[in-house]
Amino acid sequence: MPAPTTVHVGTGAVSPDELLAVARHGAAVSLTPEAVAAIERSRAVVDGLDAAATPTYGVSTGFGALATRHIAPELRATLQRSLVRSHAAGSGPEVEREVVRGLMLLRLSTLATGRTGVRPATAQLLADLLTHGITPVVHEYGSLGCSGDLAPLAHCALALIGEGPVRDASGALVEAGTALAAAGLAPVELGPKEGLALINGTDGMLGMLVLALHDLGVLLRTADVAAAMSVEGLLGTDRVFAAELQALRPHPGQAASAANLVRLLEGSGVVASHRGPDCNRVQDAYSLRCAPQVHGAARDTLDHAAAVAGRELASAVDNPVVVGDRVESNGNFHGAPVGYVLDFLAIVAADVASMSERRTDRFLDRNRSHGLPPFLAHDPGVDSGLMIAQYTQAAIVSELKRLAVPASVDSIPSSAMQEDHVSMGWSAARKLRRTVDGLTRVVALEVMTAARGLDLRAPLSPSPATAAVVALLRSAGVAGPGPDRHLSPDIEAVVALVAAGAVVDSVENVIGELQ
Repeated sequence: MPAPTTVHVGTGAVSPDELLAVARHGAAVSLTPEAVAAIERSRAVVDGLDAAATPTYGVSTGFGALATRHIAPELRATLQRSLVRSHAAGSGPEVEREVVRGLMLLRLSTLATGRTGVRPATAQLLADLLTHGITPVVHEYGSLGCSGDLAPLAHCALALIGEGPVRDASGALVEAGTALAAAGLAPVELGPKEGLALINGTDGMLGMLVLALHDLGVLLRTADVAAAMSVEGLLGTDRVFAAELQALRPHPGQAASAANLVRLLEGSGVVASHRGPDCNRVQDAYSLRCAPQVHGAARDTLDHAAAVAGRELASAVDNPVVVGDRVESNGNFHGAPVGYVLDFLAIVAADVASMSERRTDRFLDRNRSHGLPPFLAHDPGVDSGLMIAQYTQAAIVSELKRLAVPASVDSIPSSAMQEDHVSMGWSAARKLRRTVDGLTRVVALEVMTAARGLDLRAPLSPSPATAAVVALLRSAGVAGPGPDRHLSPDIEAVVALVAAGAVVDSVENVIGELQ
């Protein structure tokens, strides 16, 4: 299904597909009439509290550890502006455009619930920035994942008041005021509670979770394809993937992965060549035989994380929130639910990569590859074949193991001990993005290695599904068996194919949709 060109943000949840459309594919954004009405109702509540003599947190008080100070009416616009400026305290490399657009959309989605008390014009300007492709510069460091992703969101809020650097639709770095003027937009002057409402959410970590879930879904299907190619190329058996054996341990992800492997290997002349009584190998190595168990457990973890993401997408995360005719403090900004699953996904991705690397290494070891030349080299000794490709893969797997160390078990108190337990969910999300990239590269290296191994099994023919993958690589200019050549361009070409989902597409064009 093509991505929508415009996403209409209402009072309900933004879907993962809508987030992908805006964050990754540049879709425009509009507010529905229902959302505007909800925003107006909550704003009326805030305006009433602003006029009241009794202090209300976030409306007429300071913030965090400074919440005990009652702010005079004439200072409240300054209060909100100062909040945004002071909290835009990020540092380090610039965060990717898709991440910033994702967090902006999710903050707008919360504003549209009518729980935050912003004015319609403020919410509309956030939508306009997305539509015009204006992306605030957000930095790697600054969020503790509690009280939301404060610094990243503050950098976005800064653009709404016409301050700070942004990227325009062409990617050029300009000042926010210049970009707004060029798009025919005017900055807003923040009113009571608006600065706080713009920065107090888990939108950055949640956006990165949704993006990772999409990418990992593609990668786990690709890992099944790679495993099937390795089982085939290493003269493994497909009997262990039979449904009756998988049903003895009824994990849904395991069953799906095994079913994929059966379909991928169907019609393989290579597998058929050693099914007879002359085959003397009792059972395959774990990295071949247990692929459904590992890939399946990763799939089940992905499903759990997707359930958490679904609940978060349906949430209104702010503090304080508008409830009826009052504003209430709460702790829903704590990023623990998101941080935990971000860490969990980094763990399973590292393990899937670890198993993939072990299958690759078997191809290159003449003592375990069952008749293939050392390192799949053309003239071993003169040629090194794919020897160093495995080094690259092993280096990435080692890095993924370090990235699998949880961020969410850490906490450093902040705000003079008022915020004395934080989630580090943003950090978990940032390392998961690196993990997804690493897994993409590891699986790509297995696909490249297995494709060469299958070529070297000629005249035995691979299955129609795996043959389609080999043909895809060759059509992309990735060399088959032959004398050594500059290997890095071939690796990057396969990485691009895996990342784009082209490997899965090539298979599904032959055998239909994988699970």
